[in-house]
Amino acid sequence: MKKFLGFLFVLMLALFSVACSGDNDSNAGNEGKSAKSSEEAGDKEITIAIDQNFITLDPHNAGDTVSIFGIRSMYEGLVSFDENMEIIPALAESYEISDDALTYTFKLREDVTFHDGEPFNAEAVKVNFDRIMDDANNLSAKRSLQFVDSLEVINDNEVAFKLNEPFSAMINKFAMVPMISPKAIEEGTKYVEGNPVGTGTFKFVEWKQGTILEVEKNEDYWGGDQTNVAKVIFSPVPENGSRVAMLKTGEADFVYPMPQQNVKEFENSDDVTIDESPSTIARYVSINTFKDPYSDLKVRQAMNHAVDKEAYLQVVKDGFGHVLDSTMSSETQYYSKQEPYEFDIEKAKALLKEAGYEDGFEAEIWGNTSSETIKGMEFIKQQLAQVNIDVTIKSMEEGTLSDEIYTPEKPEDAKVQMWYVSWSPSSGDADGATRGLFSSEYFPPNGANTAYFDNDQVTNWIKEANATADTKKQEEIYTDLQRTVYSEAPWIFLATDINLAGRSNNLEGVYVAPDGSVNISKAQVK
Repeated sequence: MKKFLGFLFVLMLALFSVACSGDNDSNAGNEGKSAKSSEEAGDKEITIAIDQNFITLDPHNAGDTVSIFGIRSMYEGLVSFDENMEIIPALAESYEISDDALTYTFKLREDVTFHDGEPFNAEAVKVNFDRIMDDANNLSAKRSLQFVDSLEVINDNEVAFKLNEPFSAMINKFAMVPMISPKAIEEGTKYVEGNPVGTGTFKFVEWKQGTILEVEKNEDYWGGDQTNVAKVIFSPVPENGSRVAMLKTGEADFVYPMPQQNVKEFENSDDVTIDESPSTIARYVSINTFKDPYSDLKVRQAMNHAVDKEAYLQVVKDGFGHVLDSTMSSETQYYSKQEPYEFDIEKAKALLKEAGYEDGFEAEIWGNTSSETIKGMEFIKQQLAQVNIDVTIKSMEEGTLSDEIYTPEKPEDAKVQMWYVSWSPSSGDADGATRGLFSSEYFPPNGANTAYFDNDQVTNWIKEANATADTKKQEEIYTDLQRTVYSEAPWIFLATDINLAGRSNNLEGVYVAPDGSVNISKAQVK
């Protein structure tokens, strides 16, 4: 009977997926334009359909991946990431790290200007640093620079950051700090948010929240002619079927994420290519360990045993992904494989009985409005129902969800019970996959420890790993950390992604990095 019910559920979700993928939403792509070349002006435009809205365009206050890659289309930092998340020069042509790992000296590029004509130089770096470090501004970028004690302007084209203690991931954090025009900063945060001014290959045109973000080619880019695309329109389209329809009709030239269930439709396409790439994205359900009954380890372990991870991969991810067998993706620095929680309903029930919840309890799960998120939450609801946990689904627009998650000042004020979410270390290092998620110093609003996971040993390990330059010691610490956190189950561990994107065959140079960010800096329309 259990096998039959499981098969019936999978079949129902499969039918639901087919219905969604065939949904030609009449509103789909109303803001989009197909890639084209105007005979009169030679202007080439592309539309990129994504599944979530941009939350902010303030480059010093973005935490979600979508906002970050929208910002990166217009802004640059002193260093940047390549396609494999390796550090490469950007606004700094070179850098040096002192022997004691406390001083980072950057030689800045000359003759670089912001989109508003303001010069990029050491003073501009200082203005950005001062804005970030000002406690009154309460900017998330300060977390990237928290170990920086001071900034010394050596000359117009050279700066030195002084750290108060060694921090092994520091150079990666510099890549997470874009440079804003000093004039824009002088105008204030409202100006920064409403009229972004960076140095990137594209510059800001318009942002209609929830509808489009439009950027245009920066003809005066310091790096020369990187792209032949005159205009890019990012179009948030949460519904899977609508994004696919836009790709089929040419209303969109690049779609990310490509819904897994639609990949086979394009196997023999002459017009569309499906790009697969490794991912550092981990998918999980964050459990608020501060609240009862989730404060009980046996309850959290029971929830992990109650969810069939292999079925999740097939039902929600259509086989594209891997079971999350640690606190981070296997593509992440210092990953250490753990023994996954086996799917065992009887064991889950026994653990709940030991915890005093033999009859189960009522629960609530939050998530955004994308098709895959809703499908994932429905799957979790069905799985937990097998052990009498009655889950109510609460789906919210991304901005509203972010406010609900990160606004509470104290753990006791947090309303979230479970959050269906994903995380990728945008800084490309093990610190980015641990500190903000598991250190007790990073409860919201200070960080993304939305499980309110509180383990002094783990918090101290994170500090120790950052304070040493010994890679062998770092590996040992992160191995211990992953084993401890995985066993204490602050999440329902689900899967790691395979990045899937769909693009028109006349488009090249647009790609999805391992952290799930879309890069358009070298977009080319053939």
